[in-house]
Amino acid sequence: MREAGKKRCFWCGASDIYIAYHDEEWGRPCHDDRALFEFLTLEGAQAGLSWLSILKRREGYRKTFSDFDARAVANFGEADVERMMNEPRIIRNRAKIKSAINNAARFLEVQAEFGSFDVYVWGFVGGKPIINNFHEGDPVPAETDISRAMSKDLRKRGFSFVGPTICYAFMQAVGMVNDHYLECWTRSGAVGP
Repeated sequence: MREAGKKRCFWCGASDIYIAYHDEEWGRPCHDDRALFEFLTLEGAQAGLSWLSILKRREGYRKTFSDFDARAVANFGEADVERMMNEPRIIRNRAKIKSAINNAARFLEVQAEFGSFDVYVWGFVGGKPIINNFHEGDPVPAETDISRAMSKDLRKRGFSFVGPTICYAFMQAVGMVNDHYLECWTRSGAVGP
């Protein structure tokens, strides 16, 4: 619920789900591989839809995608795809479901190569968040040179649904970039190692 006197980034509006996500997660540095896989999967599922529609289905995604255990998801087969196509708690898009399964296998390959997905993905920002200084109302980019480089490398590694805009949204979500407006009360809490 919105607390009196606390100014937030305008995009979270009045939705309790959005407010909780904004206040507790968005822009806060995340280094947990399971959570990084969750955000990569959810950002891909969001393509063409609102983020709020994904947040409302997040628990359904967690249940359907084995709590985002990449190893379990990588082993999903055609029967699992069909099961998920009939699951009302997620976005029932065959291409996005198959992408998540493929991406899980690619995720495991990155973990094997780098020791963790965290080491790999945070390498794009030198291991620490990029802190932007936008005022409320300033345009925030949909993609950057870094998100384009990340997208290109992920695609080269066989990932899908990882275009530059999805990569930038992922970077914002996991705190690789802090785009909280200067006026936002959570801005300083989002800055971290």
